[in-house]
Amino acid sequence: MQTDTDTDTDTDTDTITGTSLTTDSISVARRRSAELEEQIRRDPGRFRVLTGDRPTGPLHLGHYFGTLRNRVRLQDAGVETFVLVADYQVLTDRDVAERQAEIVEELLLDYLAIGIDPERSTVFTHSAIPALNQLLLPFLSLVSVAELQRNPTVKDEIAHSRQSAVSGLMFTYPVHQAADILFCKANLVPVGQDQLPHLEVTRTVARRFDERYGPVFPVPDALLSEAPLLLGTDGTKMSKSRGNAISLSATADETAKLIKGAKTDAERRITYDPDHRPEVSSLVLLAALCEGGDPRAVAEEIGDGGAAALKRRVTEAVNTFMAPLRARRSDYAADRTYLRKVLHQGNERATAVAEATLTEVRQAMGTLY
Repeated sequence: MQTDTDTDTDTDTDTITGTSLTTDSISVARRRSAELEEQIRRDPGRFRVLTGDRPTGPLHLGHYFGTLRNRVRLQDAGVETFVLVADYQVLTDRDVAERQAEIVEELLLDYLAIGIDPERSTVFTHSAIPALNQLLLPFLSLVSVAELQRNPTVKDEIAHSRQSAVSGLMFTYPVHQAADILFCKANLVPVGQDQLPHLEVTRTVARRFDERYGPVFPVPDALLSEAPLLLGTDGTKMSKSRGNAISLSATADETAKLIKGAKTDAERRITYDPDHRPEVSSLVLLAALCEGGDPRAVAEEIGDGGAAALKRRVTEAVNTFMAPLRARRSDYAADRTYLRKVLHQGNERATAVAEATLTEVRQAMGTLY
């Protein structure tokens, strides 16, 4: 595996951004992502991806169309893929991690149901990989308190924290994520544009370590994804905790009930206008994504049918799309021993990679006694 760091997104700057993203920086990231997609098409074996989720609740269709299907695409293209179940990071914004084992198992069921192949992708948990977490210590020495304080990722997590006081783990969250990415020397990280500042922490840590101790880490690139804007059924942001999302584990009846209660508006004619009719447009988009069509065409076909016709169309589209996924999920759920085997094998592979990287780090730092 090789990394490609000789690009216009790599500069001599040695700072961690603490400001809002600029239009120019987003444009640069988009151009770079287009280049990366072409390189993936030509030679997927040169890339290694790190991606994952915090096990805080059921994954839903917003997750699927936003990130999960892209992981499967990259895996199927031949990109080496590491999928992290970030169980330690659950503690960044809550005092305890409740029902953790159950939620991790459900998360794994979702991964398998959507097409994550444990023979081609390494699925693992934070807490099972000591060498990964040990990288946090030297990495913390490479960033200042001031940089962490002004980092937008930290600010956002603190603003949405469920804890009575900010923990040390919350404060070091971006550096822990740098360890997640760099332990396996991932050179590609699929992100949305709002996550670019977070990835810049990892890129800075990789540069500073190599400058101080010698070359060990690639400087990972962001692969920007065009995640569709799907609102929850109440018209607000789709969220695990708000009960406004169609989870990947939902039955056909549960899905129909959620869609029936979805918020729309008073205008009868259905149009696709995300700026002025966000709730209706989100439902139209969901139907289009499930059908593989264009949202404007879907809206035109429904026309004057109103909200009732729209909801019928969405319900049919979602349940048809979800049927094979539900069947696979049910099959995997019947063999819990297999689930534990998948996670055990993934943890073993990730441990071997993390220990090899940690040995390189200790050798570079002169602490391999």
